[in-house]
Amino acid sequence: MQTARNAQRITISANHLSNQNLLKRSNPTFFRPFHSSKPILGAGESDIELSTRLAQEIEYERENNVNPNESSNEPAFLTNFRSQGIWKIEDQPGSDEIALIRDFGNEHIRVLFSIGDIGESAEADEMEESEDMNETKEEEEETPAFPVRCAITISKQSQGALTIDAQAIDGSFTIENISFYKDAKLATDLTAEADWARRGLYIGPQFDTLDQSVQEQFEHFLEERGIATELALFIPNFAEFKEQREYCAWLENVKAFVDA
Repeated sequence: MQTARNAQRITISANHLSNQNLLKRSNPTFFRPFHSSKPILGAGESDIELSTRLAQEIEYERENNVNPNESSNEPAFLTNFRSQGIWKIEDQPGSDEIALIRDFGNEHIRVLFSIGDIGESAEADEMEESEDMNETKEEEEETPAFPVRCAITISKQSQGALTIDAQAIDGSFTIENISFYKDAKLATDLTAEADWARRGLYIGPQFDTLDQSVQEQFEHFLEERGIATELALFIPNFAEFKEQREYCAWLENVKAFVDA
């Protein structure tokens, strides 16, 4: 009786192994132990392909956005701007905002702008490019076709501040409105609380509703402080340069994350 039971167990075991071997041949991953192989990247099967595509995009950006005539990674327009020593550039890696600051007499001036306008104007740029086929590459580089919104603040200690909403485009500033704040700190703070407090205050009239002579004098007032053609050309150029640099950093950071 014991011998018959042993024989039955041997037969069941043999059948079990035979069935397992059939499953293994039909599905090669069926019997692969979880710990038998270590993945090269993450656990996902698409990781390697995504990493490869990101690497290709990084290489493309490096090859197509480096000017061989420039000795450093800094473009000539930026080097020339710095050499004038008028404006200080506050540019934090990873941030989409840039500030240009300077002092003028007893005034502190800040021009704040963002690279976000580049993405918003992408479709407009494509339409304009199709309409202006005769425009040369040199002209496009000198005068970018997209506007960049600027928040200009001119403050005096204990005297409040003027804030000017404007757009830099085609080498000039288009002023939208000018506000006055008795509290300079309220005008310059970038906190959510300050932004909320400003919303309840009178922001001033639309600039184009002012008397023409007042508009002209305001424009002269800003030009004397360096808020003029050269700055209006620099801001879109720098916004484009900054956006490209942040995009490349994003590609490298994402690839490093995928590869980890």
